[in-house]
Amino acid sequence: MSGDSLAAALWTAPRAGSRGPKPRVDREQIVAAAIRVADREGINAASMQRIANEVGVTKMALYRHVPARGELLALMIEAGMGPAPDTSGPWRYGLRAWADAMREGFTAHPWLPAAASGVRLIGPVELSWFEAGLTALTSLPLSGAERLDTLALISSHVRGIVQQLQNGHDPEQAISARLAAVLADRRADFPLSAAAFAESGADDATDQAYDFGLNRILDGVDALITRR
Repeated sequence: MSGDSLAAALWTAPRAGSRGPKPRVDREQIVAAAIRVADREGINAASMQRIANEVGVTKMALYRHVPARGELLALMIEAGMGPAPDTSGPWRYGLRAWADAMREGFTAHPWLPAAASGVRLIGPVELSWFEAGLTALTSLPLSGAERLDTLALISSHVRGIVQQLQNGHDPEQAISARLAAVLADRRADFPLSAAAFAESGADDATDQAYDFGLNRILDGVDALITRR
């Protein structure tokens, strides 16, 4: 995968052929099939051969639309992210909408949080998410670097929470259930842990890490701009 081919895949619209028979599939259908496979079976299952089988063409036929799997993955991220949310209005509401929409997309596509991380060339859809997040921050007395760091902090929080919940269980409940017998016998050795898990379960306070963490991040931004 070269940088030029990746940039072309992400930033150049596919051209319709003017000669010869109409292709049996197009790039959009290929990407949609890859996402369906990845959603069901994980990103590693979305190989070029598997996607070719899914759309009913030969593996070589895919390369007419997507030159390599790296480009396919980049296009999957673009499609999986979907349109950026509306972040107009008060900045806290805008950032909350941005985080909530990201959480929804990451939850719908379990492979997406890991795929959409790391240093890589991003496409126009993903860049529109940056634009939407920065829109929410545009009126605040923050530098460009601080605005980007704020978005990075929020997205990292969303990604971490979603990945913890991907097995379908609340982490606090799962840990508490596994430790219940141990803590019953070793409460004197770990009094703070025993008390915290017991209190968390008693007041139904589990599964609140997403809201708690996001609110604390927003409170931190609020405190920073208040000082300024």
